[in-house]
Amino acid sequence: AIAVANNVQVAVMAPTEILAHQHLASFKKYAEMAHMTCAILVGGTPAKERKAILGGLAEGRIDIIIGTHALIQKDVIFKELGLAIVDEQHRFGVLQRGDLTSKGLNPHLLAMTATPIPRTLAITYHGDMDLSIIDEMPKNRIPIVTKVVDEQRLKKVYDFMKEEVAAGRQCMVVYPLVEETEKSDLAAAVEMHANLSENIFREFKVGLIHGRMKKDEKDVVMDAYGRNEIHILISTTVIEVGIDIPNATVMLIEHADRFGLTQLHQLRGRVGRGSEKSYCILVRRNFTDNSKKRLRIMESTNDGFVISDEDLKIRGPGEFFGIRQSGFLKYKIADMVTDGPILRKARKAAFELVKTDPNLNQSVHELIHTRFMSEYQDKLVQVNIS
Repeated sequence: AIAVANNVQVAVMAPTEILAHQHLASFKKYAEMAHMTCAILVGGTPAKERKAILGGLAEGRIDIIIGTHALIQKDVIFKELGLAIVDEQHRFGVLQRGDLTSKGLNPHLLAMTATPIPRTLAITYHGDMDLSIIDEMPKNRIPIVTKVVDEQRLKKVYDFMKEEVAAGRQCMVVYPLVEETEKSDLAAAVEMHANLSENIFREFKVGLIHGRMKKDEKDVVMDAYGRNEIHILISTTVIEVGIDIPNATVMLIEHADRFGLTQLHQLRGRVGRGSEKSYCILVRRNFTDNSKKRLRIMESTNDGFVISDEDLKIRGPGEFFGIRQSGFLKYKIADMVTDGPILRKARKAAFELVKTDPNLNQSVHELIHTRFMSEYQDKLVQVNIS
């Protein structure tokens, strides 16, 4: 509202159409009260409607636009974009976030996520991005219990899921692939749906949802799940964001060792949204040191920022001047995680230096200027993208 009152436009980018439509419903409720115009632009927007929206953005008739990657298409032009909001920021690449902010003249940027990517967390450690943390759970929420199990214990897990469904609650089962391939022995959602519905949970209604389904097909499944007509939902990671079913209390993640920490935490967040106690069960089938470390972290905390901190230690911060969002920097001395205060002091000293000699023209700064231009000149485009 403050942005619109200052005669600039607001863009909200979400990773999925489901989440974009949820945001539209929330924004519209308040936008109409404040007499602000609000619209949505996604991949499935009809051509005629899309043309009208593009015209409204270019002429400034639309104050707030909510959308998916459709917002960063070349023909999307704003009259004056002043605030860009990226929800579930970890789902977008550096260049995609940069494409959104490039739609305006240095607009303000708000990045939202429960689990910041290593690159963004590292940028905040350097003091180059302000950080606000919401560390309180919504009212009446109970912390999710997370357990790692081996496949030998699956029968007990299935029995527990039956008890939850019999008590009127719902469950989700996530698989990493849609179908088996010659190169992978991962349990596939489509095949396991047949197995679980015909053999394990015959007395319950078992649904299936995955990314290759058409939007209308997915909507039918999710609507049925929302009405508790589907008791157990088998899915790929398509449910990672934008699914809000307060009655779902059990999340079973197959081959949990194949998922990253961020993805596991996001999937876990699909349960525990109601007042009932909820559970996230991680099935481990591969016993590498890294996978054991990741799953141990998941068992020990529900805090997304603690998880992101551990992810930063495991994967490294990536490139500040490039597009890699993880990977290790070649520091000679500094440690990204433990040397935050020193790094911020170094940053302050660098700002003071540039304040007195913006172009590094003084002879005492000649070596810094030479090295900076030789190593970083071609990478300055990405440095301002969080």
